[in-house]
Amino acid sequence: MLAEDDGVRRVEVVVHGVVQGVGFRWAAREAAARFGVSGTARNRSDGTVEVQVEGQRQQVDAMLQWLAHGPSTSMVERVDTRDVPPRGESGFHITS
Repeated sequence: MLAEDDGVRRVEVVVHGVVQGVGFRWAAREAAARFGVSGTARNRSDGTVEVQVEGQRQQVDAMLQWLAHGPSTSMVERVDTRDVPPRGESGFHITS
């Protein structure tokens, strides 16, 4: 397991708004590749999208800024974040 002291951060993000059925998860995967972060994105039954983001602090922060507005097809109303322990995963996957 990686420690946050290594400069690695993992954040669980819940994105609220018009974020399902608009390509949000696929756009998040493209953004993750651009920012060099790993993680997952999945639709939740309440209409939100949950995104797990892990990587170097600066890269994670850039991804969080992107998630605050998402792709042009979405309408992000609110983003809730919670730091969680890094897992050392690689790649970005759409899980559901």
